[in-house]
Amino acid sequence: MPDRKPRKDAARNRAAVFAAADTLFAQCRSPEDVTMADIAAAAGVGKGTLFRAFGDRTGLIRALCEARLEPIRNAIEEGVPPLGPATPPLERVPALLDAVLCFKIDNRHLALALEGAGAGSPYAAEHYEHWHALLQGLLEQIPDRAEAGSGFTAHALLAATRADLVAYLAGEKDVPREELRDQLANFTAAVLGAGPRRGPAAEG
Repeated sequence: MPDRKPRKDAARNRAAVFAAADTLFAQCRSPEDVTMADIAAAAGVGKGTLFRAFGDRTGLIRALCEARLEPIRNAIEEGVPPLGPATPPLERVPALLDAVLCFKIDNRHLALALEGAGAGSPYAAEHYEHWHALLQGLLEQIPDRAEAGSGFTAHALLAATRADLVAYLAGEKDVPREELRDQLANFTAAVLGAGPRRGPAAEG
């Protein structure tokens, strides 16, 4: 089995690169400050290793985000309620948005890097199209929503979880995590015209 060691080395390098990138993005003032050279040095690998494995900085960011999002994707695809496929759409939509929000709060600089990576419109990015299609499909299953512009509604709901907005509110404005979750849940409930609300704002 001559290729076992190279595979182990590649897996070890990948884990080191992801850990280094996580740390650098978490500590940076702006995602633009983190370069491939910085990540390679922090991971203890050659810069060429990064380019061979990920193609470019955008490819690395996307791969890292996919790895960090894997638990959420698994919960959505085969998990139990409220994220799993057996959940009624009116419950699943707010749960999905809450999961996206929490991910972006906890990984705000990485999320900013992803949304700013590459060229062209961020709304044409593969990761955005995935979330939009999922939300639109759920909205179309809700009575009275199928004919109410589900595509636009999905865009509007996702806009409330944009990384730049989350970073501004959680970072610059120092809005507490639970307050952000409450506000998103209440906004989602208002858009859907149904469903439970949460937090102090729901009581007023």
